[in-house]
Amino acid sequence: MSTNLADYKNIWVFAEQRQGKIMGVALELIGEATKLAKDIDDETKVCAVLVGNGIDHLAQECFEYGADMVYMLQHPLLENFTTDAYAKVMTEAMEEYKPDIVLYGATHIGRDLAPRIAARAHTGLTADCTHLDVSVAKYIEFAKANTTLDTSTLDPNSPDKGLKMTRPAFGGNLMATIISPRTRPQMATVRPGVMSKNERVEGRTGEVVNVAVKLEEADVRTKVLEIVKEAKEMVSLTDADIICSGGRGLGGPEGFELIKAFADKVGGVVGSSRACVDNGWIDHAHQVGQTGTTVKPQIYFACGISGAIQHLAGMQNSDIIVAINKDPDAPIFEVADYGIVGDLYKVIPQIMEAWDK
Repeated sequence: MSTNLADYKNIWVFAEQRQGKIMGVALELIGEATKLAKDIDDETKVCAVLVGNGIDHLAQECFEYGADMVYMLQHPLLENFTTDAYAKVMTEAMEEYKPDIVLYGATHIGRDLAPRIAARAHTGLTADCTHLDVSVAKYIEFAKANTTLDTSTLDPNSPDKGLKMTRPAFGGNLMATIISPRTRPQMATVRPGVMSKNERVEGRTGEVVNVAVKLEEADVRTKVLEIVKEAKEMVSLTDADIICSGGRGLGGPEGFELIKAFADKVGGVVGSSRACVDNGWIDHAHQVGQTGTTVKPQIYFACGISGAIQHLAGMQNSDIIVAINKDPDAPIFEVADYGIVGDLYKVIPQIMEAWDK
């Protein structure tokens, strides 16, 4: 069955919420959708999709961060996330309203939900994207600056407005751009911390569409009996302005005592390379990189981190990168704004001493 692409319009953002609070990545995606909509045409609207129960109050927050419309999908069976219920109501809403693009955060929920919807909608899905574009000219500019993709055959004046979804491939050694020219909607999951939020505009409003949800208990094969939250230190890498990360150069788990003291001194949080996590030196919640968290703080201190491409993929968009390493040839220095060649156990205490001066 052929798809009439002209029937599809607008950009949808799955505005993931948990216990009545919108996840930060949803607001980042609304910001990214705003940029994409401007490059498509003046009629394309940014639409947030809220799924849950008793969440009317969240629509205003979506408007204030840039959404033009909010689709409300509410039902008692949507109180807590279940794959069956969310996939059913989202797919049916997409079939009715026909969005051109649908974006999801690459969270635990987004990674579970998006492929189920893609299969039901008979469309494609590009996972863990780090860049999105609809303008050929802007995509060429990005590709030349950030990837090794061949753009010689692309016409920067092309009217093509299809979504170009770029993600790391082959363990982060290459960047691949994927398109969906024949099916709709075009769907992608995007890593938290990669895109930027719009500036919040207090009092901004838009159109609310209350979608008629058809859902019965028989549609949901699983039930949430109890929600148990693990009691442990919360690590918010995606929201941090300053991150102090330690790598294999620390020499052992005791090295993170210095990194923790460093982070406390500069008002930051503790990050880590994958090597330290794999060695059991620190919890996975602190891991920065392709298989950890993607971050873009104002300052990123890379302490004893050599700079494997998988780690660079998760932090290279930081405003300022400060690298501290004994090896002057460490790859981390290629992306660093400031590089210090030396023993981190001598350098970090000196930075801490001078921080307040």
